[in-house]
Amino acid sequence: MNLVIVESPAKAKTINKYLGSDYKVLASYGHVRDLPSKNGSVDTDHDFKMVWEIDPGSKKHLKEITDYAIDADRIILATDPDREGEAIAWHLKCILEENKKIKDKKFERVVFNEITKKAVENGISNPRDINPELVNAYMARRALDYLVGFNISPILASIDKKPYRRSPYAPFTTSTMQQEASKKLGFSASRTMQIAQRLYQGIDFEGDTVGLITYMRTDGTNISQDAIKECRNYIDKEIGKKYLPSEARNYSGKKAKNAQEAHEAIRPTDILRTPDKMKSILDKDQARLYELIWNRTLASQMENAEYERCTLEILNASKSITFRATGSVQVFDGFLKLYQDVKEEDEIDKDEESDQKILPEVKINEKLENPKFNTEQHFTEPPPRFSEASLVKKLEELGIGRPSTYASIISVLSARNYVELITKRFIPTDRGKLITAFLDKLFTKYVDYNFTATLEDSLDEITTGKIEYLKVLENFWKEFYKNINEVKELRTRAVLDLLNESLGDIIFDKDESGKISKKCKNCSNGELSLKNGRFGAFIGCSNYPECKFTRPLSRAKAAEQDFLAEPKVFGETDNKEKIVLKKGRFGPYLQIGNDEKNLRNVSIPKGISLDSLDIDKCKFLASLPKVLGQYPENSQDITLNVGRFGPYVKCENKSASLENPEDIFSLGLNRAITLIAEAKPGRRTSNEIKNLGEHPEDKKPVKIMKGQYGPYIKYKTINATIPDDKDPENISMEEALVLIAARIAYDESKGGKKTRKKSKKDKTEDE
Repeated sequence: MNLVIVESPAKAKTINKYLGSDYKVLASYGHVRDLPSKNGSVDTDHDFKMVWEIDPGSKKHLKEITDYAIDADRIILATDPDREGEAIAWHLKCILEENKKIKDKKFERVVFNEITKKAVENGISNPRDINPELVNAYMARRALDYLVGFNISPILASIDKKPYRRSPYAPFTTSTMQQEASKKLGFSASRTMQIAQRLYQGIDFEGDTVGLITYMRTDGTNISQDAIKECRNYIDKEIGKKYLPSEARNYSGKKAKNAQEAHEAIRPTDILRTPDKMKSILDKDQARLYELIWNRTLASQMENAEYERCTLEILNASKSITFRATGSVQVFDGFLKLYQDVKEEDEIDKDEESDQKILPEVKINEKLENPKFNTEQHFTEPPPRFSEASLVKKLEELGIGRPSTYASIISVLSARNYVELITKRFIPTDRGKLITAFLDKLFTKYVDYNFTATLEDSLDEITTGKIEYLKVLENFWKEFYKNINEVKELRTRAVLDLLNESLGDIIFDKDESGKISKKCKNCSNGELSLKNGRFGAFIGCSNYPECKFTRPLSRAKAAEQDFLAEPKVFGETDNKEKIVLKKGRFGPYLQIGNDEKNLRNVSIPKGISLDSLDIDKCKFLASLPKVLGQYPENSQDITLNVGRFGPYVKCENKSASLENPEDIFSLGLNRAITLIAEAKPGRRTSNEIKNLGEHPEDKKPVKIMKGQYGPYIKYKTINATIPDDKDPENISMEEALVLIAARIAYDESKGGKKTRKKSKKDKTEDE
């Protein structure tokens, strides 16, 4: 018997079908051990020796792997073909070799760039040893993460025509796939990777399980010669000869900063599996991402799009006034027939100011019928906030991170409350601003973009064997340790003074002359300053305790606090009910009614400025829930309302959130119908991922939910965390019951769950 070890159970199931009864394929369920979060896990005095700890959740899987490994003729490590996959293979080998019955056995390393029968059989036939350089690069990266995180954390926080051509884009890398999925499909980086992982691992198709795309963590833009041939044949036969260039396109030279090109670009494993053929076997999101990958791959081998860059000069009848317009006229669509651009607001603005906007076809001396001339004044505006797509693009440009880490970087920023995603743009929180200022002032070198990119270069050189990983760690630790000790010597007041200086423009008001004013509003001679309290940073007066003035760090929140200091009567509804703006534990809300016993509360969605509130908007919010009309397919009401996670529309068991909270005031029936049509059934709120059904014992619902720290399973009062290596969309009821039982057992071992009784205020106050 031959034992094959992969990372995920879905991948194990697919590969097992290909290899047959002589092979047993088991999953490690991701990483099996890591550095524990305690002092001494990396010994800086003894060649950075690392102390590894097995993940408690991995022990069950490791026992099964060990039992099979004892009797196996071959032990084949087939984890993912990247640095992390090589590290998992190395960890598995080290753990298994601790068993006396296994230590003398030979371990083989194989990789698959795609999960197809041909690729799997070829990989099994061509084993190699574990790559020590890749493992060293992983250990250097992990040690650096630990040393930085563990040591800083305790301190924190006429018509002139010029022809031109547009070439098609290269096939997807991880970065470009995440960017395009964000812009075109509205997927987050982590959601994109979850779906891509499922497409890569295998889908049941025509009685078999096949991987539909190649490996999805890559910075390579080249594809195999077989794939190029498939694309060219398809273009020639199905799209048209005029769309087929005379020679195949080669993208192997198009590299992002620090690109390693260890793998092919992301492409379909078989171009003949068209999106139309796959729609019936994929869920909606899988089908959309697969179509995006398929179109991008095929378009990359198509002809250029052809344009004419034009400058139009338009004269009035007396030829006394000249107007000029610049732009482009499309002559041949080329690859754009299959793959169109979707641009973000900042990209659209740039096009409008350049010659990229598309003009209609006109002729010299042609009379323009009813021309419209718009007079607009343009001002220089600050660059827009990052979206997920533009942030991934910037990370790639700066050489920060790798394809396998872009999604996790963004997830950490949100999970740790450093940023908020509002109307698809990242806004730094007070905590994020504070920690950024702290690091920028006291650890300047280590948050510099060039330092991070240079460090990634060093890791790449470790991977290729050009430098030793211990040398990289020694050079880093010597200076970093000195920096840590210097910061530890600073008094808290000195640190706060540095932050006052750094954040002055953001946290303090300005006087009439434009200078920063720190004068206290409550006393005559007090000065405002940044202070640290039990619940985080705030602004306080230097005359404390005589003057107890405090306000939030953010000036906007401070203004909101002042605005909501007292309840404000906005007016009355059409039914003569009083509308009062109040502040609750969960933010501002409207209280509607005249009778104290029959008052009702309506939350004001996050993202709606209180400054913009007027009586009309208040009356609209007071009218919620509101029926917009009927859904044409079932004649059921479509209702608009505000919930815990913002405004949403609902029809029977389908609901959809509004991306921009301000849209609640202008949403029409047609747009609401579109939102409902695109929504998945059974998603009652924006944080519900999937309803698994009823628990077999008491018929209570078992749901998969989206939480602040990741997905979890909700059953009655039990919240069971879903391991990182499991795709929440594909959790079965059986797997959920196991996780629920484990959570109940854990709670009982800790003496049971302690819950806080709701106070009368909690029950009556609006969220």
